[in-house]
Amino acid sequence: MSKGLAVIAAGVVALGLGGTFAYTQFAGGGLEACSSTASGSDIGGSFELLDKDGTLVTDADIITEPTLIYFGFTFCPDFCPVDMARNAAAVDILAEQGIAATPVFISIDPARDTPEIVGDYAFNFHDKAIGLTGSPEQVDAASKAYRTFYQKDNSNDPDYYLMQHTTFTYLTLPEHGFVEFFRNTSTAEEVAETVSCFVAET
Repeated sequence: MSKGLAVIAAGVVALGLGGTFAYTQFAGGGLEACSSTASGSDIGGSFELLDKDGTLVTDADIITEPTLIYFGFTFCPDFCPVDMARNAAAVDILAEQGIAATPVFISIDPARDTPEIVGDYAFNFHDKAIGLTGSPEQVDAASKAYRTFYQKDNSNDPDYYLMQHTTFTYLTLPEHGFVEFFRNTSTAEEVAETVSCFVAET
């Protein structure tokens, strides 16, 4: 995927979510101090996907601590590896502060990304990273829950093609659901600082 296409995809989704990101309201009363852009009302939710072993797991199984969720594909040549490396680095920064967090990679290319492939891909970035995939219907449901965009390019080759997709990372907390998103311009330090803020407020 070219950087131009990814930026366009992210921009389209951001515009579509403008009404959602325009306000922040949390029942707890303190979390809004940590968020600059996001609302927890319309983003996130339940999903059922397959882990590296092909076992069906749900969001409740996966989101047991602060979780950085990223939607991408293992053939991605640019944003996916950079963003996953950034998320992994943020998790390490948080670990140094005594805060446990999990990076999650959800494939939007189930035709090529088998459970084993996605599991290995995620593990290559961090030993805590979880790779998830599923049927086209399961992946689509997870994508819709987080209001992400993805689309196969116009290639007629069934094996070699790229995917346009959203390049946001979604911070989700076990008791609160989605609370914040990060663009690919955010640094590992910025991500860790925001996660730390949310943890302190919960």
